Amino acid sequence: MTTRKAFLILHGKQALNDEVRRAVEAQRASGVEIAVRLTWEAGDAQRLVGEALAAGYTHIIAGGGDGTLRDIAEAIARAHTDASLVLMPLGTANDFARAAGVPLDCAGALALLDAPARAIDLGEVGGQMFLNMATGGFGSQITASTSDDLKKVLGGAAYLFTGLSRFAELRPAYGRLRGPGFEWEGQLLALGIGNGRQAGGGHVLCPTALADDGLLDVSILPAPTEVFGTLKDLLAGGLGVDNLFVRARLPWVEIHSAEGLDINLDGEPLTGDNLRFSARKGALNVHLPAHSPLVTKPHA
Repeated sequence: MTTRKAFLILHGKQALNDEVRRAVEAQRASGVEIAVRLTWEAGDAQRLVGEALAAGYTHIIAGGGDGTLRDIAEAIARAHTDASLVLMPLGTANDFARAAGVPLDCAGALALLDAPARAIDLGEVGGQMFLNMATGGFGSQITASTSDDLKKVLGGAAYLFTGLSRFAELRPAYGRLRGPGFEWEGQLLALGIGNGRQAGGGHVLCPTALADDGLLDVSILPAPTEVFGTLKDLLAGGLGVDNLFVRARLPWVEIHSAEGLDINLDGEPLTGDNLRFSARKGALNVHLPAHSPLVTKPHA
């Protein structure tokens, strides 16, 4: 084992998680020094990343859901450091971790401390970065309106339940998208701009996205009348409508929507009528499984 020191930033809601405690104690017993800090309010993740780097830690563990992972990943990237990130997925959806093949058990996740770090990309829009995906249309509405209590009871299925129950309220959004060699305009039901492959609790919007190719995968589900009329069926089928999507892989894409478009960045809401998304190639070093589906070449 080459890693002997790591800094765990743990979402405050996980403070009494016995599985986390056992996994940390097992690592300590094997000779790894792990410092643990908890987040309490907005801005804590960024502050704690700074604390870890100032103390000389080169391995930072993010323990929480997709939003926590995004906050910590962004803070590390902004620090322009060679420090690397280990993902300990503790959320309801864990969309990026699932797509990347990261173990969902705490012990398995921490075992990736021994795996070589890989340089992966981050997405960026309006000065904010995202690790997994930016979503718009009904997907972002569903994610934003799914309550924490419902997620505790139903897990990832809570997003589907919310979508079905709010079907009558959902409306398509108008947008115009432009990127290198790509233009599209019209009404859309769903939009995914992915560094990862899935969002909203397992809805695969960008099925071939790679996290280290310097590109963002763009997936648009258009909203002609006949498609919107069957939206409830599409949701119930887990978005099994792959042939209806318009897709592109771009280094950047601009979106214009006269009415404004609600976007969800790994759980962080963003609204705008003119947005430019771009890929920041190799912005973050992450410990991933040897054969992670999200990287172009597996480790030997």
